[in-house]
Amino acid sequence: MKLQLTRPICFFDLETTGINVAKDRIVEISILKVHPNGNRESKTWLVNPEMEIPEAVVAVHGISNEKVANEPTFKQLSKEIHNMIKDSDLAGFNSDRFDIPLLAEEMLRAEVDFDMKNRVSVDVQTIFHKKEQRTLSAAYKFYCDKSLDDAHSAEADTNATYEVLLSQLERYPDLETDVKKLSKYTTRKRTVDFAGFIIWDEDDEPAFSFGKHKGKKVDVVLEEEPGYFGWILNADFPLYTKKVLTQLKLRKLNNKLV
Repeated sequence: MKLQLTRPICFFDLETTGINVAKDRIVEISILKVHPNGNRESKTWLVNPEMEIPEAVVAVHGISNEKVANEPTFKQLSKEIHNMIKDSDLAGFNSDRFDIPLLAEEMLRAEVDFDMKNRVSVDVQTIFHKKEQRTLSAAYKFYCDKSLDDAHSAEADTNATYEVLLSQLERYPDLETDVKKLSKYTTRKRTVDFAGFIIWDEDDEPAFSFGKHKGKKVDVVLEEEPGYFGWILNADFPLYTKKVLTQLKLRKLNNKLV
């Protein structure tokens, strides 16, 4: 069964220095771009993260500090990567909660304006967890009857994710092949930012999902406690969360001026 595509979709996977979206950096990125006519193109980059890769992390993906010491930084690669994905929807394995938020942070550090306003994402892991609840290696074996020999290689994981999604579409007749419908199916919660610090509430208004203002509308909090905005901007929150909050604050100011 083929994906129903009206625009390209980029399957991608990251290997990183750790799992902190705000602080950790990419050491390898692999992208598989699938076009509506079925054509595919792929590219894998090693990346100098400009920070130490912990030994425990090297033991997982095998990418050492020495291996990336002479590779380009993400900022040097950012335009090439952005050009490959800018016209596409995105897909990955656990991508909504990790890969997309971390990629957004790297793009913003590189001064590339990145958001998801005009695209959707499909998280293949969510389909798997809703249907079977396993890891990517187990999913690959279960759906494709293949062993993922190079697990935690970005390129191997990227290609496996694409194959798993195609097999999921074959196995589950109730799954739509339309990417927007798959995106809706794989969305765990409706977030305004990638990291989930700001969510859509039951009134379809942005609200905070954490701390003392958990569940409160962003507009109300910014009105009642203006200093909260500055605290978030100066605290250790993801850059994209700060970008979204700034946009919401500007929208509120503009509405006042109208």
